[in-house]
Amino acid sequence: MEKNTQFVGQSFAFLDAVEQAGRAAELNRPVLVIGERGTGKELIAERLHHLSPRWGEPLITMNCAALPETLIEAELFGHEQGAFTGATKARPGRFEEADGGTLFLDELGTLSMAAQERLLRVVEYGEVTRIGASRPMRVDVRIVAATNEDLPAAAEAGRFRPDLLDRLSFEVITLPPLRAREGDIPVLADHFGRRMAAELNWPQWPGFSAACAAELEGHGWPGNVRELRNVVERAVYRWDEPGKPISRITFDPFASPWKPRPLMQRAAAAPCAPDAAAPPAPPVTFEAITDLRAAVDAHEAAIIRAALDRFRYNQRATAKGLGLTYDQLRHCMKKHGLSAG
Repeated sequence: MEKNTQFVGQSFAFLDAVEQAGRAAELNRPVLVIGERGTGKELIAERLHHLSPRWGEPLITMNCAALPETLIEAELFGHEQGAFTGATKARPGRFEEADGGTLFLDELGTLSMAAQERLLRVVEYGEVTRIGASRPMRVDVRIVAATNEDLPAAAEAGRFRPDLLDRLSFEVITLPPLRAREGDIPVLADHFGRRMAAELNWPQWPGFSAACAAELEGHGWPGNVRELRNVVERAVYRWDEPGKPISRITFDPFASPWKPRPLMQRAAAAPCAPDAAAPPAPPVTFEAITDLRAAVDAHEAAIIRAALDRFRYNQRATAKGLGLTYDQLRHCMKKHGLSAG
C-alpha cells in the first residue's frame, strides 16, 4: 500500500488494532507490529510516528531483509572511513539519521545475532558506535519494529535474543489478516475500485456484479490487503464496459494454459509427448440407466472436470475449449459442485 494511504475498514478486529496504535503513539516506548504480509504494518508504523510528539522529526525506514548480512550493521550503525573495503568515506547509519524521530525496522526477525546484540545496546543505553569508531555517540530514537514471524518461538529456538525481545515488546500490536476482518472485503474492494476507475477517467463507478462480489468474499487472500488491491485494480483496468458492473476477475495473474511447468516436471516428460489426458470414462451401459437426468448430469460433470484438468484449471481457457461463455462454465461448476482447482 502507498505511504499516507488512509485506513479503510470497519471490522472490530481492525479498528481495535488502529486504536491500540493511537494509544501507544503518545508514549516514548518501542512497539512491535506483528502481522502477515500485506496487512499494513508500515501504515501502523506511520500512524505511531505521526501521532507521537516526534511527528515533526524524521521517520526512517529500513527493511532488514533487503540487505545482505554483511551490510546490515553498516546500514544501521554507520561506519568510519576505511572501516572495511569500499568504505571510502564516513557515513552515518540509520540510527543517526533518525535521531530525534522514529526508526522503523521492517522484517526484524531476519536480523543476524550479531546485529541483534548491537541493537540491544542501542535500545538499552541509547548509544550507537559506528563500525571502525572507538567512541559511541548518543542518539534519541524511538524504535518501531515489524515482522511476520513468531518471535517468542524464534527466541525459544535460539534464533532471536530473548533479552532484545523483552526490550522491544513494551507494546505489541497484532494486525488481523483480511480473512478475519468481517465486512471489510467489500468496503476495501469498493475503495480500490473507485480509485482505479478515477485513474482511468471512467465517468462513474459501476461496482461489481453480485457473482463477482461473492467471489471476492469467498477468496482466502493469503496476500491480504495488498493482494486484494492488485486483484481489484487488475479487474477494473481489464474491464471494457465501464457502464456495466464488473463481472470478471482474475485472482492468479500467472494462470495460463501455457504456464511453464517446473523444471523437474519438464525433465521427466518425454520431449514431444503431449500432456497426459484425463483417464477415459467407463463405457456407458444404456440398459442400466434408470434416471436419465442423473446420467446426463454425471456425464456433463465428467466432461467439465476433464476439461478443467486439461487446461490446468484456467477457467477462461476451459470455457473457450468447451464452446461456453465464462459465466456458463461458472454456472455448470456451481451446479455440479466442482471446485476452482
